[in-house]
Amino acid sequence: MVTFDHREPGTDPQRWTTLLDALTPQDVALDGFASVVVVAPHPDDETLGAGGLVATAAARAVPVEVLLVSRGERSHPDSPTVAPGDLAARRDEEFRTASAALHPGAVGTSLRVPDGALRDHPDVLRAALDERLSSATGQVLLVVPWRGDGHRDHRVAGEVAEAVAAGHDHVTVLAYPVWAWHWDDPDAPAAPWDRARALALSADALDRKRTALAAYRSQTLPLSPAPGDEAIVDERHAAHHLRRTEWYFPVDAAPSARRRSRSRSRSRESFDAHYARKPEGWDFDGSWYERRKRAVTLAALPRERYRSALELGCATGVLTAAIAGRADRVLGTDISEAPLVQARERAPGARFVRAALPEDWPEGRFDLVVLSEIGYYLSPADLDRTIDRVLGALDDDGVLVACHWRHPDDEAVTDGDTVDARLTERWPRPALVRHVEEDFVLSVFPGPSTPSVARADGLVR
Repeated sequence: MVTFDHREPGTDPQRWTTLLDALTPQDVALDGFASVVVVAPHPDDETLGAGGLVATAAARAVPVEVLLVSRGERSHPDSPTVAPGDLAARRDEEFRTASAALHPGAVGTSLRVPDGALRDHPDVLRAALDERLSSATGQVLLVVPWRGDGHRDHRVAGEVAEAVAAGHDHVTVLAYPVWAWHWDDPDAPAAPWDRARALALSADALDRKRTALAAYRSQTLPLSPAPGDEAIVDERHAAHHLRRTEWYFPVDAAPSARRRSRSRSRSRESFDAHYARKPEGWDFDGSWYERRKRAVTLAALPRERYRSALELGCATGVLTAAIAGRADRVLGTDISEAPLVQARERAPGARFVRAALPEDWPEGRFDLVVLSEIGYYLSPADLDRTIDRVLGALDDDGVLVACHWRHPDDEAVTDGDTVDARLTERWPRPALVRHVEEDFVLSVFPGPSTPSVARADGLVR
């Protein structure tokens, strides 16, 4: 999970120029495509991320449809002068003006999903995309937000679009970054620039893009001098997008199949690089998703207190600190040393060691083992060996708690559902708890003599 503040200066555009000049990317070509479909989570995403491509399509008489997911009414949540409904109407008009500037024949379709709530309404985008791709004739270029962009609506839009595209052989997918330009680090980028594609813009295409962006006055200019009405896309941010080249990432329409083909667990070097870029890891403290998931995990523990707890892949120790309040002894392990420095400060009563699963297994017996957001980074063989290790170290009255993200992760070997299914298949007893929602799956697997909560509490015999 990435957090950023658009009001911060962000990454210097010149630092990106240095990185981009060193790349030798493949070109983006419109040859052979009968139409282009662009997914824009908010008004202006289509211009910032793909405006030059839309303008290029206009010059080549390639039809374009932009699916506008939301009206962007929450772009200024603290505005003292403009209500969300009024802002939505303003951005609707700006979208129409910008679309006409990029491609006079472009079709703009507004899906009117509430701004910030695509995660709650993915079927709206899914149905709209499936309808268009199913009825399209010829090859379609589908242009979507990069799901690593750091904004939740961008992530969900990218995930939904990629999943729909996987069912259509005539669709090619390219992903565009918007906010990654602002928060990512060119010296150790999270974005896959080694696979990037480039579209060189003609003078006319770049001019159209500038004109389209200028149409978004509610985003490029302050709504008023009052705090909360600041520009969202200031000149520094716009500079990322007004280059002579637009940049895209190719998307494998079947990422799950690609991940399943990997035979090696995610490397220590990969995790070390991640923490070098983002010392806090995945925003465990600030994200409501993370805080809520942590509360669900703790609520699922069938006992109030444990003798000895082991957390595998403890990261910066946020969950470990909470577990320490429920256990006499706690041991946390992680493959990377950097997060353990923070973990030791956060949970001084716990013990932490650097360990790679399943080779570096700690000694001891445990009545609580936690495997949270780490199983899908293990190869199938290493996952099986880890399960064996847990079974061998778990007390008869203990439990394994496993919680995993269900959305795609470019660094993952498998996925949360695969991990949960394998644990269910390999575990000798049925799960005491199985909680499944769109974002994560959580299961509690018991030892041979672990009673139900009511039975342990004497409520049933």
